[in-house]
Amino acid sequence: MFGLPRKLVVDSAELQRRFYALAREHHPDFHQAAPAEERARIEATSALVNAAYRTLRDPIARVEYLVRLEEGRETKEGDIDKPKAPPALLQEMFEIQEALAEARSEAAKGALDETTRATLAEQRESLRARLKDEETRLAGPLSARWDSAAPAERPAILAAFKEALATRAYLRTVSADLTETLGGDTEAFGRAIEGRHGSAEAPRTRGGMGGHIGAPHQ
Repeated sequence: MFGLPRKLVVDSAELQRRFYALAREHHPDFHQAAPAEERARIEATSALVNAAYRTLRDPIARVEYLVRLEEGRETKEGDIDKPKAPPALLQEMFEIQEALAEARSEAAKGALDETTRATLAEQRESLRARLKDEETRLAGPLSARWDSAAPAERPAILAAFKEALATRAYLRTVSADLTETLGGDTEAFGRAIEGRHGSAEAPRTRGGMGGHIGAPHQ
């Protein structure tokens, strides 16, 4: 749709220029005199243009979409080979969730003691810093590696993408759980992350566009 090559480093100005051109071409207000069937098609295309632009302007969303394209999936569902975070991270997240369960039990009886609260707050800040680092790695070095890689090198980079996305998802989830336990605004935390790098499906640790990037199906 946008006519862009399947690369992750995107010229933002050129992307915006193409978006404005497509948005104007397919804006329903310019086709009010068209037959009903044609107007419905134009409205659907306009929605698709907007969805594609939301994905393409965000570096993490571009990585997520590229992974789906390379695996022949149009949606987040249907991933047979589920991405896995490193075992050490999973163990660490499990231990934090155990501590969170104990903290919630304490909070249900009254209030968190200051030592526990300080420990949880420190863990949250550490996870947020690591989350930022993981997003920077995804949008920077890993994306650059993909764009310059030979075809034979790409499966390994694709696997690295999936592991990094899984790591990011766990860090986001546990950071939000810590914020909730500490009495913070988890929705505000989520909006801050969304605003920085878009969305991703986060696993809970408790309890067609052919050869171009340009038309993600949500």
